[in-house]
Amino acid sequence: MTMSSKGMTCIWVVVCLGLVGCAPEKTEPQKTTGAKASAAKRADSTVGSAAAQPTSPSTSQPQNAPSSATMPAPAPTQTEQKPAAAEPAAEPKRPDVIFVPTPQEVVDKMLELAQVTKDDVVYDLGCGDGRIVVTAAKKFGCKAFGFDVDPERIQESKENVEKNGVGNLATIEQKDIFTLDLSKANVVTLYLLPSLNVKLIPQLEKLKPGSRIVSHDFDMRGVTPDKVVTVDGDGGYGHTVYLWTTPLKKETETK
Repeated sequence: MTMSSKGMTCIWVVVCLGLVGCAPEKTEPQKTTGAKASAAKRADSTVGSAAAQPTSPSTSQPQNAPSSATMPAPAPTQTEQKPAAAEPAAEPKRPDVIFVPTPQEVVDKMLELAQVTKDDVVYDLGCGDGRIVVTAAKKFGCKAFGFDVDPERIQESKENVEKNGVGNLATIEQKDIFTLDLSKANVVTLYLLPSLNVKLIPQLEKLKPGSRIVSHDFDMRGVTPDKVVTVDGDGGYGHTVYLWTTPLKKETETK
């Protein structure tokens, strides 16, 4: 069958129209309205500035972290917790001799032999009941000091001082006589043992020149006395009183 040229032309037109209808439709980009564009621009600007600025590390402490002022103190070490060992209490010194009171007539002779005046300072070493201290203060008006380690003797001496009203001149102290500084005295009275008199020599040598030392009944081995007298006592018993003056005269120096 032969198609006419007119028919061929119609078929061509139909085909061309079909191709045009099947071609994809061109879409123009949607334009943003003014308000939306401005908001989008601000959003882009905010995001951009946030991304451009690096975040610096925070210098503030966490809210729950304790500050340095409230940090708990470190626990004490074992050595700090251990209490120091207490030192044992020193045992009180006992008297070197038993107390035997010097008869009053001997006390008077001792102070007379030492030629005590109101300007003197008398030290009685081992004062017992304080009778030598009281007599020196009451009879001669001088300052007198009594020393002993026995608390009972100290109490007796203080009562004797108070009873005789010489508290303004007489002083009683509980001290070890072998640790005393005797340099303030110029009269020293003793009623000890010969060995204790010798033990006192280093202290007695520190007395001022012209000081007097008197002892009831007992001498001082190695030191020559200036005077020795005897006092009659009750029952016919004689008491010896020794006098030394400073500087002491050692026996080796007198030979």
